[in-house]
Amino acid sequence: MNRHLRKAVVVAVAVTAGLVMTACQNGSDDASSGESGAGAAAVADKASGAKKSKESEESKTSKGVSGSFKNGTVTYLAPYKYIVSVQGKDDQQFLVAEDTEVYGVGTICGEAGAKVDAPCTTDQLEAAVKKDAVSADVEMTNGVATLVSERRAAQQGGSGSDGRDTVVEGIDKGKGVSGTWFGNVSYLAPGKYTVSDLKGVEQQFLLAEDTEIWGYGDICGDSNTDEGGQGGTECTEAELEAAAKKGFSAEVVVSNGIATTIRDDH
Repeated sequence: MNRHLRKAVVVAVAVTAGLVMTACQNGSDDASSGESGAGAAAVADKASGAKKSKESEESKTSKGVSGSFKNGTVTYLAPYKYIVSVQGKDDQQFLVAEDTEVYGVGTICGEAGAKVDAPCTTDQLEAAVKKDAVSADVEMTNGVATLVSERRAAQQGGSGSDGRDTVVEGIDKGKGVSGTWFGNVSYLAPGKYTVSDLKGVEQQFLLAEDTEIWGYGDICGDSNTDEGGQGGTECTEAELEAAAKKGFSAEVVVSNGIATTIRDDH
């Protein structure tokens, strides 16, 4: 009787030991499998990261398109991004920058039929092109437009730019704009400014050494001073530039594209 009991106990112990060893072996296999899977994932991530890094470097070193796109049609793509389409060529995407020169003849800005192209802002370009495609000539360097010039109706389908004068070219030929504007003065570039009329149309003008600049509290001075003409203070070009970068309202008298007198209307 005792002999049978000892035999049963030995068998039970042997079975239990076998189960324990099997469980340990399975656990070891699972751990090994987990380590192997993690290693494969790490290798894949490293390879993916190397690929992205290479693509980023290639993007940084790649050069955009440079050239002239005459008689093109400009369409809006996204903020600061446009496409110019020229017959016989592939559509070309380009960007605009702060120093991109934009000129209009009635659609982007300015007045149709004017002898001199009006300088426009990149915001005016975006607003116009969002409404409809605009016919224009585009000059670009490394994918960034340096010049966008709206084409006149007579130029549609042509290949040249006859009859087109920018503001500076018009001044050189004695065809700069003349008149008096009451509106907001904004800074464009050193020595170059714009003044908007009641309709919001901006007119570019230049400064000269003899341009008279009078302040009544906006450019310089204050409204209570008695110095200078009509109670104003004579201001410097540096003071005008600083004020125009913020924006102020003024009366601007222009002759042949050059301001003769600027008076803020504080």
